[in-house]
Amino acid sequence: ETRRQRRLLLAVVCVALLLDNMLYMVIVPIIPDYIAAMRGGGGTAGPSAPAGGNGSGGGNRSLLPARYPPASGGNEDVQIGVLFASKAMLQLLVNPLSGTLIDRVGYEAPLLAGLAVMFLSTATFAFAENYATLFAARSLQGLGSAFADTAGIALIADRYAEEPARSRALGTALACISFGSLAAPPFGGVLYEFAGKRVPFLVLACVCLLDGLLLLVLAPPGGTGARANMPVGTPIHRLMIDPYIAVVAGALATCNIPLAFLEPTIANWMKESMGASEWEVGLTWLPAFFPHVLGVYVTVRLAAAYPHLQWFYGALGMAIIGASSCLVPACRSFEQVIIPLCGICFGIALVDTALLPTLAFLVDVRHVSVYGSVYAIADISYCVAYALGPIVAGQIVHTMGFAQLNLGMGLANVLYAPVLLFLKNVCQMKPSHSERNILLEEGPKGLYDTIKMEERKG
Repeated sequence: ETRRQRRLLLAVVCVALLLDNMLYMVIVPIIPDYIAAMRGGGGTAGPSAPAGGNGSGGGNRSLLPARYPPASGGNEDVQIGVLFASKAMLQLLVNPLSGTLIDRVGYEAPLLAGLAVMFLSTATFAFAENYATLFAARSLQGLGSAFADTAGIALIADRYAEEPARSRALGTALACISFGSLAAPPFGGVLYEFAGKRVPFLVLACVCLLDGLLLLVLAPPGGTGARANMPVGTPIHRLMIDPYIAVVAGALATCNIPLAFLEPTIANWMKESMGASEWEVGLTWLPAFFPHVLGVYVTVRLAAAYPHLQWFYGALGMAIIGASSCLVPACRSFEQVIIPLCGICFGIALVDTALLPTLAFLVDVRHVSVYGSVYAIADISYCVAYALGPIVAGQIVHTMGFAQLNLGMGLANVLYAPVLLFLKNVCQMKPSHSERNILLEEGPKGLYDTIKMEERKG
């Protein structure tokens, strides 16, 4: 029963992560036309996307009323960039608080609360009719993600306590994140084109609601006493100054910078440098899903066979990301640019799949086996890249050039790869006074310890 329940909880978490990333990316082909119509385009057909927008032609602009006056002196690219960054910025601010709260109240209640907020955010997107409402919906999504993403990953680390099961479970979650991010633009563009602007968001809202109801059935908040006597987790500020955790967090932020900075800039570069069509721009990232899943699979298998080389898989991934980033500006056709983008996503899969389980292991052996705060730190690392990308990347391209942006990102990844040597001896660390050490060596002493022991036996 315990095994079946944790598999179902893994499915709930994977769906939550899938939804969050689909909502993050589904507006990529929609939002340029959306904002343009709000400015007065209304029911008339206009340009499919402004410069810097990753848009596809929309045939349902008539759904947006023509009563919006044109913006005076506004910069549409800036508006779109701020809108995309608002989710990560709010998530960045809330994560320290959400991680601490998760450590205190458990994983299920914050995950359910995060799904509820994401449902509200998705419904708001569906019925938004002005920029302020779009901005509020995007920011609200960041609030929900700060709880749902962190609690979900921490729940997986807690329920899958031993390797290689933990790496497989986290790898499955990462594959869902990748699928959500890369499949959402075509999903949103097709539904927007043929069914209207509200349909993509309403579909995601319904799935979010069903996922929350399933979680409520599987693990109702307060339904068990397992969290009543749970050890007090290590404060997030202490985890942040742990040198090993800091190295992992830096790697997660650095490896995601190319993806975060290319998403808002590569569409315009492809149109200017190779005359890419709208469908080519829309499908730019979709092929990269397959090498990402391949990278997750390869890393999970290697980690099971050679667990002491987790640091090496991460370093190799950063080297691949660095080399691929440097190759992007040299591409002269749609087919050519697919190759380095696949390399970037393959490298990110290596880094994420190797280092996310390492964070849980570091908490097990150096702190207390409560995972909310440490995965809040991981989420902060991602948010640093995705908060800066939509705002900073365009300015760098404007002042220095697209090639210089890619060379700088590639160099940063290549130079950071040797830093992961610092993690070389992590696998040799022995548990100190962690909750797992108490369970395995001293036997159960209280209600929480007894329940956890029974779960492990199950």
